[in-house]
Amino acid sequence: MKEILFTGAATAIITPLNEKGVDYNKFSDLLEWQISKKIDAIVAVGTTGEGSTLTDEEHKEAIRFCVEQVKGRVPVIAGTGSNDTAYAVELSRYAKEVGSDGLLLVTPYYNKATQKGMQISFEAVANEVKLPSILYNVPSRTGCNLLPETVARLAENPYVVGVKEASGNISQIAKLASLVGDEIAIYSGNDDQIIPVLSLGSKGVISVLSNLLPTETSQMCHLYMEGETKAAAKMQLDYIDLIDALFSEVNPIPVKAAMAAMGFCDDYLRLPLTPMEAKNREVLLALMRKAGLSV
Repeated sequence: MKEILFTGAATAIITPLNEKGVDYNKFSDLLEWQISKKIDAIVAVGTTGEGSTLTDEEHKEAIRFCVEQVKGRVPVIAGTGSNDTAYAVELSRYAKEVGSDGLLLVTPYYNKATQKGMQISFEAVANEVKLPSILYNVPSRTGCNLLPETVARLAENPYVVGVKEASGNISQIAKLASLVGDEIAIYSGNDDQIIPVLSLGSKGVISVLSNLLPTETSQMCHLYMEGETKAAAKMQLDYIDLIDALFSEVNPIPVKAAMAAMGFCDDYLRLPLTPMEAKNREVLLALMRKAGLSV
């Protein structure tokens, strides 16, 4: 098996924003708190980090800042995927230049692509940049599904080291695991499927939940991998209602509301995203208090 970027839980971290731009003071506090809570890795400026509405300059600066703040204490994986392969290469090169440990490359969105097109696009980034890369399959957002057979072909590339599977299709993930074996790491992209995907040989999760509960999300993964399967499964079930609340509206709307309630950011999102509806917020905050969070 190739050397993998992390085992356990990586936080798909929010980007604290306000009317002036990225709030780097709050971003610094959030990163330090995540590391103090023993998170296994940080994924910067992905979907949860609102990468799609940051300017090019903000996107790059947020990656650079994250790398410099973390100082190698945990791996930093930069969200640099795009529906424009040339731009993905450009952004990925920058991420490498500033010291990112790896890349998260989402499948093309809106214009989409065939399986052949996705394969060629991912190979173009991997071969140009030569940095460990995790592919990101999230058909509900992108409109295209990266099939197991395509991932298996991409696994032959030395720089493709993992895949974040957020299709929600356990049968597809099982097929993927049967094809790639130990060639690359599979990570759950859905917090409500951490344990089911671990049971298929996953190395962990790229998580929204861990913005709020980094220690617990990491612990859930490591308990399972250490053979404490019942304890890990209990944690999955204990947090299932909170996870549902975190996805009761489009991500990252609820997690931004949650982190604002914890004091880590303003409840500010860029249009077309809008703050969480009051009735959903009430449910989310109640479940956060039930989980022991002070809000």
